[in-house]
Amino acid sequence: MTVIDIPADSPFGIDNLPYGVFSTAGSAPRVGVRVADKVVDLSVVLGDEVFARPSLNDFMALGPQAWASARARIAASVRGEVPAHAVADLADVAMHLPIEVADYVDFYASEQHATNLGRLFRPDSAPLMPNWKHLPVGYHGRAGTVIVSGTDIVRPCGQRKSPAAPAPSFGPSQRVDIEAELGFIVGVPSEPGAVITPDEFAEHIFGAVVVNDWSARDIQAWEYVPLGPFLGKSFATSISPWVVPLAALEAARIDTPVQDPEPLPYLRGDQKWGLDVDLTVEWNGQLVSRPPYAQMYWSPAQMLAHTTINGAAARTGDLFASGTISGDRKDQRGAFIELTWGGAEPVEVNGEPRTFLEDGDEIAIAATAPGPGGSRIGFGEVRARILPATQAGR
Repeated sequence: MTVIDIPADSPFGIDNLPYGVFSTAGSAPRVGVRVADKVVDLSVVLGDEVFARPSLNDFMALGPQAWASARARIAASVRGEVPAHAVADLADVAMHLPIEVADYVDFYASEQHATNLGRLFRPDSAPLMPNWKHLPVGYHGRAGTVIVSGTDIVRPCGQRKSPAAPAPSFGPSQRVDIEAELGFIVGVPSEPGAVITPDEFAEHIFGAVVVNDWSARDIQAWEYVPLGPFLGKSFATSISPWVVPLAALEAARIDTPVQDPEPLPYLRGDQKWGLDVDLTVEWNGQLVSRPPYAQMYWSPAQMLAHTTINGAAARTGDLFASGTISGDRKDQRGAFIELTWGGAEPVEVNGEPRTFLEDGDEIAIAATAPGPGGSRIGFGEVRARILPATQAGR
């Protein structure tokens, strides 16, 4: 038996207990929980077959009562002694995609981000489209290209056309970008035709992850009219390996910014589901931005309500992301197209002026939130490196 040393200031203490899927040398992937700098094998500690599986989906589908019971049992276990063979050093494990992704939807919930992109793309028009403050705008992404942190990103190829070019050309994207976001994972599904209200959010959502929704801005700019993003977004979406349970975010719950005009009734609720989460973006090891999720206009509860209002079913493993998180200040912008104002205002990264991502660049996005008694809840990070397009034989 062993006792896990949990430093008082650890963002992965008893108040957090995020879930992930891990493996050690020669073993199969299974569900674990992070405690400080250790990973605890839940199939051993809790003795439940549901944690011996290579994804969280079966456990997530059990619902809030099972989640609360497991969380209480885990907390009690790691406060005392646990079997030594159930504990591994974080550095000695491989992390896997924690869920089987059913569907993936990306929203556009930051007023600052939407306003900045509107000014960049439509300088002679109002920055926000007429629908933006009436509904959470989103698009349906590609579930099959959601990948776990640490997976390298091959530079995508596609059609590009600059405004001055007489015709489109084909080749590697020259404007690969990031989008710093939070993602929310559905545990309990809904029936086709049913509607999930904003106040039913916690009955369905299991937890949250950090998301980097990679973007090829030159491909996106040429393709997105009239139907929206496609190849410029579908090549990769990275998520952090640790899923922070919704229960760990109670102290982070806040009101959203004032929503004016008042949303339609199906988007209203009595519960607060704004979240005070602070993100950091590092470019080749240098901190370049601190996006604040607290400023997001639409809450995740409103995003889920809007997703199901037409009768579309939510499924276990559905992932929906917030869209780029950006704040009022330049150093709070969560995408490089904003941070460099479309490439016109380079930022200095390790002494060099930079705009969009070059081959070999590495991006790390991390997040923390308030916890009980002044503690901090850690999400971990989502990290990846850009590889040349030629490495995929393109």
